[in-house]
Amino acid sequence: MSGLIIDSEACIGCGRCVRACASDGIVVKGERPNRCARVTDGCILCGGCVDACPVNAISIERDEAAGAVDLDAYRDIWVFVQTDEHDAVAPVAYELMGKGRELADARGCRLVALVGMSPEGSLGDLEHLVCAGADEVLACRDERLRQNDAEVYAHLICDLVAERKPEAILYGATAFGRELAPGVAVRLQTGLTADCTVLSMDAETGLLQQTRPAFGGNLMATIICPNHRPQMATVRSGIFKAPDFDYGRSGTITQISLADDAKARVEISIPAEEWGQQASIADAERLVVVGRGIGSKKNLPLMRRLAEALGAELGCTRPVVEAGWLEYRHQIGQTGVSVSPKLLVSIGVSGAIQHLAGIGGAECIIAINEDPDAPIFGTAQYKVVGDAVEVVEELLAQLER
Repeated sequence: MSGLIIDSEACIGCGRCVRACASDGIVVKGERPNRCARVTDGCILCGGCVDACPVNAISIERDEAAGAVDLDAYRDIWVFVQTDEHDAVAPVAYELMGKGRELADARGCRLVALVGMSPEGSLGDLEHLVCAGADEVLACRDERLRQNDAEVYAHLICDLVAERKPEAILYGATAFGRELAPGVAVRLQTGLTADCTVLSMDAETGLLQQTRPAFGGNLMATIICPNHRPQMATVRSGIFKAPDFDYGRSGTITQISLADDAKARVEISIPAEEWGQQASIADAERLVVVGRGIGSKKNLPLMRRLAEALGAELGCTRPVVEAGWLEYRHQIGQTGVSVSPKLLVSIGVSGAIQHLAGIGGAECIIAINEDPDAPIFGTAQYKVVGDAVEVVEELLAQLER
């Protein structure tokens, strides 16, 4: 039986364990000499109190047998392929296929794509997944998968994991992926690392190394899941490059079925096209990205003119959104969207690490900033030191000629 164990004879009732606990999982009760720590229902077995105890009166007993997993039984890298209401594959899925192929080759195993779609879904996209690197495509065509319902998809994935035992599953960090992946992780009692920027295989242990920004983006943390399977991670769009299709590749397309008891608890009655949703800037091939360095909100029309002249979308940094100059959907970076345009013109952006994490996929960056030491210049291919407004006005004049 696992749980927190307190040695009442060794405990001195000092209360350091209480101060170390962030979940109200332990209290100190009684009067001396019988004052002693007690476990509450809030305990999550984090071990903070164990480290804080000066007399080693607290320990954690874990039932290893109950949670033991036969790691050798798990094999293959899986990519969850998200589709839209028209059964089209999301761009991030192809990006994950490219990275998944690298990981599978390093691990010496197969790459499997898992895709759900409506009964009318086209087989053409399934063949493209093979061309993108899949050795096998598990395709489930079912009316219940017409909408992206996390509960239905979690049912499908968990049943397949129990049957086929993949060692790792990659998800796109879309709105749906961020809803689905945690639900699967809880049901399977395994780990999940969100918003990864680097994925690699440890040659010695065979573990998936999942790297993501931590502590506000001030450092990069590499996370592993050594004792549970499957290892799971979400990755934002634009982090990895989509692979070139190899139309000579061969692979297997396997039709699978969804269990009869998998049902959605929420019914969507309004089609997505009626919601008035706008295209995400994550899909833009050209972007003009502005920061606080443009001076004020009154300079935004000038920046929009430049975007229109370049056939680009307008993006921004977090401070611009917080100042109320633009809406959140324009925000790029760790707390916004990740982008991978062919051209990105950065104007008045200093280049904090949180922002740079979102533009790593850009093919060409032109940076304009009056600070010659701005971090953005370390990423840009073309660098212009000068007043943002003056440079943009001159650039517009050149373009309009």
